[in-house]
Amino acid sequence: MSEHSPNPAEVERDVMEYDVVTVGAGPAGLSFAIRLKQINPEISVCVIEKSSTIGAHILSGAVIETGPLDALLPNWRDNPPPICVPVTQDEFWLLTKEGARRLPVPPGMNNHHGNVIVSLGATCAWLAPQAEALGVEIYAGFAASETLHDADGRVVGVRIGDMGVAKDGSHKPGYTAGIDIRAKVTVFAEGARGHLTKRLIKRFGLDANSDPQGYSIGIKELWQVPEDRVTPGKVVHSFGWPADNHTYGGSFLYHLDKGRIALGYVSGLDYRDPDYKPWEAFQQWKNHPTVKPLLEGGNLVSAGARAIVTGGWQSLPKVEMPGALLIGDTAGLLNVPKIKGTHQAIRSGMLAAEHLAASELAPEGYDAKLRASPAMDELKKVRNIKPAFKRGLWFGMLNAAWETVTGGLSPWTLKNKPDWSSLQKLEDAEKPKRDYVDRTLAPRDRLAGVYFAATEHDEDQPVHLKVADTSICVTRCAEEYGNPCTRFCPAGVYEIVEEAEGKRLQINAANCVHCKTCDIKDPYEIITWVTPEGGSGPNYQNL
Repeated sequence: MSEHSPNPAEVERDVMEYDVVTVGAGPAGLSFAIRLKQINPEISVCVIEKSSTIGAHILSGAVIETGPLDALLPNWRDNPPPICVPVTQDEFWLLTKEGARRLPVPPGMNNHHGNVIVSLGATCAWLAPQAEALGVEIYAGFAASETLHDADGRVVGVRIGDMGVAKDGSHKPGYTAGIDIRAKVTVFAEGARGHLTKRLIKRFGLDANSDPQGYSIGIKELWQVPEDRVTPGKVVHSFGWPADNHTYGGSFLYHLDKGRIALGYVSGLDYRDPDYKPWEAFQQWKNHPTVKPLLEGGNLVSAGARAIVTGGWQSLPKVEMPGALLIGDTAGLLNVPKIKGTHQAIRSGMLAAEHLAASELAPEGYDAKLRASPAMDELKKVRNIKPAFKRGLWFGMLNAAWETVTGGLSPWTLKNKPDWSSLQKLEDAEKPKRDYVDRTLAPRDRLAGVYFAATEHDEDQPVHLKVADTSICVTRCAEEYGNPCTRFCPAGVYEIVEEAEGKRLQINAANCVHCKTCDIKDPYEIITWVTPEGGSGPNYQNL
């Protein structure tokens, strides 16, 4: 049976059977598949990916620690990913509106000891054929829409979403029923805030003994500039302006090769101010005197956004359930102070593969194995750093220094609350002064930014952003919060439209870049992000 009640008139579906099906072809999913096939070539493994091509939905900084990749593919440097630049120097800056002060680089952000700058999207596109060479079957453009369960509730696979369904639910001429992919074990590697993982956590109570998960939104661009401005391998991080003291925010700027610069801004989704605009904060930072001269006269090549999972050690749910496992970002393994999750994703994928190979595909015992692994040691040491910033920037910095010096040996563990709960109502809001500047760099607005994400959705398909009660949007939410969805979405998906009959919420679903911010930050928890038709969404280039 599927996750939903069976419909007697339901269409007949083709069924494919594998030993293992993996949902998501990111670094965790692909590393898992590669490692499992390395250990036991006889195990049949299928990886499904909702994006049109492998890597098209992948967005990350990304500076990676290479240890887990060395363990997975010892000779990878003989044929490296297409963008792979060894880190040569680190800088760490505190910004004011018009100036900057260089600070010592925190120990966790020291990168010039073997770390490399990559495009994670290009890296996944590079990993995929290596998995296929081992016999892994990879299907891009296949979006898992629901989980399949047996009579006892055990996960027995996933259902691929139907293709060719019109906005009103009717079947278009090209309608194709989605297939059921059945497996002895299903591995979820959906990335941050996976929509199936979210349901499974609720169904199996996987978060009963953990804090709510926390998130940030990372917004990134790739620029082409005159080559003499670029110092390949230079890594620059900053904090301070344009964020206020109670908004967790910071930037990254990575010098690649061939005159390319990867840059982005991360805003914690535990921000308080209902008027805060993460996309605007990023654009403001780009126009800072230390950044703007690098970009002026250059060309924006690609842009996008995604949620970053930041809850850490205390928010890790149970990562096993009957018939299934969680790995990588969908489990929540990112190390926030390092701003790194790729090595953790690869590490957890390999560990899951080794566990399943040794246990004859039994998920039981994987949770304990992960918690006893170096991946968890790393998260435990830094568990108190991000939550302390809720008390302000300077308290957070002092606490980060303490936690770093003591190696996380504090006898306490700070708690995480859901990000939506931190939003202040308009009548209580502190309304911090936004000391913003006039912007001149591209893109001029969010819609122009969506163009550089190359987002494509068939307009005539069911809206994949489900709002449980739209009347709240034009009544309570308008009064209490001023409709923050119109500001926190980096793609302008949500719009309040005034008509003769009154106001209504308009959802511009075709703009969506699949960042999941709305699903996380909506103060009423009435927005649910589900996957649109397979192949829809952004088509990121080297992000």
